Amino acid sequence: MAENRRRLRPQLPPAYFGNSIYPISATITAGKLQANDLGWAAGMLNQVVASHTHAAIRGLVEGWMASPSVYLLSGQDHHSIVMASSPQFDLYGCDFGWGKAAGLRSGSANQFDGIIWSYPGREGGGSIDLEVCLPPEVMSSLESDVEFALAVSTLNSFNKRSIKKMKLK
Repeated sequence: MAENRRRLRPQLPPAYFGNSIYPISATITAGKLQANDLGWAAGMLNQVVASHTHAAIRGLVEGWMASPSVYLLSGQDHHSIVMASSPQFDLYGCDFGWGKAAGLRSGSANQFDGIIWSYPGREGGGSIDLEVCLPPEVMSSLESDVEFALAVSTLNSFNKRSIKKMKLK
């Protein structure tokens, strides 16, 4: 999901109430994804996000006006991953007088297999917290994937023994 607020010209005003988002996607084969590393996949996503410009948004809106439909966030096929929210929004900065939140969650109405919510990290400093909703067997596979573990963790959280143990699985 890509936000439109800062991409539109003129930009939506800060007081705009509501979401202005559009689903965008990158489609690749499983073989091509396996043949490349996570950095390559991130580069593919970066290209898609960069192409979500004012002109592209206006074209999508015009297409929708010609043939209106309701987009269901949970309507993805079981092979899709949906990335939602953004580390741009300082959600840990919202203090209602109870102190800083211990964690952020999207709520059960917004969860389905294949959605990943991205929040600014509680620790700050450019960190990112992810809420990942995947079937249990997929989560188990991720837990034993060394490349994935190294990509989403700090080097301090892994020692050589942990990595060696993961490679043995």
